[in-house]
Amino acid sequence: MNEPKTTANNGGAGVDGPRSVATGGAGMDGPQSVATGGAGMDGPQSVATGGAAVRSTAAGPAGAPVAGPGEPLLVLDDVHVSYGNIKAVRGISMEVYEGEIVTLVGANGAGKTTTLRAISRLIPIAQGSMRFRGVDLTKMPAHQVVPLGICHVPEGRGVFANLTVLENLMLATYSRKDRSRLSQDLERVLATFPRLAERKSQLAGTLSGGEQQMLAVGRALMTGGDLVLLDEPSMGLAPILVEEIFRILQEINRQGTTILLVEQNARMALQIADRAYVLETGVISVSGSAKDLVDDPRVREAYLGA
Repeated sequence: MNEPKTTANNGGAGVDGPRSVATGGAGMDGPQSVATGGAGMDGPQSVATGGAAVRSTAAGPAGAPVAGPGEPLLVLDDVHVSYGNIKAVRGISMEVYEGEIVTLVGANGAGKTTTLRAISRLIPIAQGSMRFRGVDLTKMPAHQVVPLGICHVPEGRGVFANLTVLENLMLATYSRKDRSRLSQDLERVLATFPRLAERKSQLAGTLSGGEQQMLAVGRALMTGGDLVLLDEPSMGLAPILVEEIFRILQEINRQGTTILLVEQNARMALQIADRAYVLETGVISVSGSAKDLVDDPRVREAYLGA
């Protein structure tokens, strides 16, 4: 595996059961209980993860431990996840470093979404360990993950349809202790998403799919964390909107936010990622720099149509 970056200044749905969310809202299809996300293709979900502020330093949220130089921000070691007798994730180990974009690539049912949900503590792991900034996540309740600086934007957007864009954004700040930063972070989010700035008084349910996706990401950023777990941001969007979403993700990363991305559009994901892991039936089959994976014949044949 190539040496990953350690600075922050440069920047799928698996075999999934029901989900529950702690920071989001109601999508177009009805209410959900969310903190930053919504329901994916697999049904209702419960997300207790927040979001990452657009910041230019590597420091974590107030009171959160900070990883030392060269230390991974997030570490998964021999993680297993099961749904009853179905083994969805089987012994995966991976690392995410501050300032990176890391992508998980794989077919439907490979365990990508399950991995994100395990990190967010929305589902228990059967074996292994997970650490964020040196803090053990393995048995941590989901609601305690948000203050550490982890956010989860699940598949399905899950905006509060009957609230305005601005109200959706501000809902994500309920657990923040650094209240003095809210105006600054809101200004940055609206600058990053000009469409949201233009529509901040508009009901979220009247936004287009692409605008709702922007709102879901923006809401995550308003929670003030450092690591965004992003699940299928391009799903259901027109190609021109997909390009815009990925451009925005690169901009957010350049401003200091670390991103762990699940995306079935492997070509787009590998174009913006620093490193990648390929999941096949719950096991990591290939890993390395995104550039190396683009050139790997196995990856090209299976996921890039080449």
